[in-house]
Amino acid sequence: MPLQMQVQYPESMPDLLAETRQEFEHEAKLAMAAKLFEMKRLSSGQAAELIGMGRVEFLLALNHLGTPALNLSEEELVSDLANA
Repeated sequence: MPLQMQVQYPESMPDLLAETRQEFEHEAKLAMAAKLFEMKRLSSGQAAELIGMGRVEFLLALNHLGTPALNLSEEELVSDLANA
């Protein structure tokens, strides 16, 4: 059985952002998953699974948050190119 986490927020928060409650909660979950992905704590697949999205859908949604889908250091990129 999956675990569940609750986050309290002011009732007015979705209205302040001109969003419905569902839109606000979805965006908050996406932001959490994106940050964990950005910190390299989760893979893109794990982050997508965390919030109930497909991996490709998650990677495309990262742009909305300004998070790069390709999260490699310069050394990792050079190594990947050398091994391509």
